[in-house]
Amino acid sequence: MMDTSDVVLVHGAWHGAGHFAALAAALTARGHRVLALDLAGHGTRARFPASYLARDVAALRTEVSPLAELGLDDVAADVVATLRRFTAPPVLAAHSMGGAVATRVAELAPELVAGLVYMTAFVPTSLGAAGAYLALPEAKTALGAGLYLGDPAALGAVRIDPRSTDAAYQDELHAAYFSDLDRSGFLAMAASLTPDQPLSFLTTPTGATPERWGSVPRTYVRTTRDRALPIALQDVMIRHADELAPATAFARTTLDAGHAVFAGAPDEVAEIIHRAPARG
Repeated sequence: MMDTSDVVLVHGAWHGAGHFAALAAALTARGHRVLALDLAGHGTRARFPASYLARDVAALRTEVSPLAELGLDDVAADVVATLRRFTAPPVLAAHSMGGAVATRVAELAPELVAGLVYMTAFVPTSLGAAGAYLALPEAKTALGAGLYLGDPAALGAVRIDPRSTDAAYQDELHAAYFSDLDRSGFLAMAASLTPDQPLSFLTTPTGATPERWGSVPRTYVRTTRDRALPIALQDVMIRHADELAPATAFARTTLDAGHAVFAGAPDEVAEIIHRAPARG
């Protein structure tokens, strides 16, 4: 069980700190001090395409993202700067694409991280970048491909339109990312998503090594009903990570949940984080 009382929450693509409200409350009730981050370009730090704000859907498919030049290392360095303000290293708990950030952070500054918890999150190790894992056969059953607008390489971002009024589009967004929530809960979450996820999160290798990233105790929350990051793909990443750094092999817990496990099962996830292995 972790000795540290501090937990830093790292959100996934298009999300923000506010999406962690229920999980933060459950962790606080267990005696933890919690900081949910808005990663650069997300949440209250979002930068929006002009066409998104103007609701010019045609232009939204071609307008270059204001986040096109935002690199994974830029975001990781920003998180590292935040961690340096803690008096003792916190546990870093990451969801989905936030796992790429957390992996890079732990590689850059393992001494600032007491433990890592991956909540159905990417763990890019031996294949380099997160996008390489999405090219695997285990990713083929994932939902969400119909949500992407334009060419990510040209835009510099993976773009969605959470403000779309198209019913089929909203249905796919709900099914892919928020299947644990009822319609009203999903709509509340979707309303605060941002449209652009920097492409660099998918294309930049994390550089994970056994000596640095692999020195940090880690936990994985597997989700059996995940339609965005299928459990077969989760297991590939777990296996690759454990092959790279067997001395700190994942502690694993499996939940009968979908991708938004932080919102659908906040008490269960909080208990997992509370009991996760960590350096004191």
